[in-house]
Amino acid sequence: MNASQPIGIFDSGIGGTSIFKEVQELLPLEHIIYLADSKNAPYGEKTKQEIQRLSFKNTELLVKMGCKLVIVACNTATTNAIKELRAHYSVPIIGIEPAIKPAALNSKKKTIGILATKGTLSSELFTKTAGLFTKDIHTIEVVGKGLVEAIEEGKENTKETFLLLKELLQPMLAKGIDYLVLGCSHYPYLIPQLKKILPAGVTIIDSGEAVARQTKNVLKEAELLSPKKEKDPVFYTNKDPLILSYFVNRDQKAYQVSYLDF
Repeated sequence: MNASQPIGIFDSGIGGTSIFKEVQELLPLEHIIYLADSKNAPYGEKTKQEIQRLSFKNTELLVKMGCKLVIVACNTATTNAIKELRAHYSVPIIGIEPAIKPAALNSKKKTIGILATKGTLSSELFTKTAGLFTKDIHTIEVVGKGLVEAIEEGKENTKETFLLLKELLQPMLAKGIDYLVLGCSHYPYLIPQLKKILPAGVTIIDSGEAVARQTKNVLKEAELLSPKKEKDPVFYTNKDPLILSYFVNRDQKAYQVSYLDF
């Protein structure tokens, strides 16, 4: 393995592009390959066995593409498959989990909301993490049913999505949360809508920056940080490239987005 090899990122669709942006901002010299498994989105409603099968399929492809490190930019895939992936592959594998710890430690009201997929909230890893940090915290967990599908269709800013979010957040608003943990990499794209619904005192927190920092630390320790910019990032999707292109190029970028049958 050498420093010029790419970083691989996969998600159950376009959500992990929110993680990609954090990683690229912190590590601008790295070449990144992104896989959007949109054909199989969302992962959150699938069985653990199916989530693991898809996670292995995606990781295998990134390893074959020569990636020196793989980021599982999907909370559901991380909480259901990270242990098995790490046991099978020799490349470093970074996962993403809901940022429960900082929310629990900083909550003044001792009441936090967690918006995530069914697959994440019902996972063993989530239960273990939540148990460690929320002993004295009242947590309101809500399954974001329908949100991933809306974002995958590019409907994150529509009135329909706003009304769906408003309905989903009602139990949290009723309990007076002061932190909202976004437990899915798709959900940061909903922050403009969330800010219209949540009271001003509620802090929205996600895991993107923490994943980027961990990626840098792991590469630095292994002496695999790229010394110079080799290539622009490339993006592959097994569904409509136009949706993925919309999310990665919305800041006037011109990244290559291609269809790949995987």
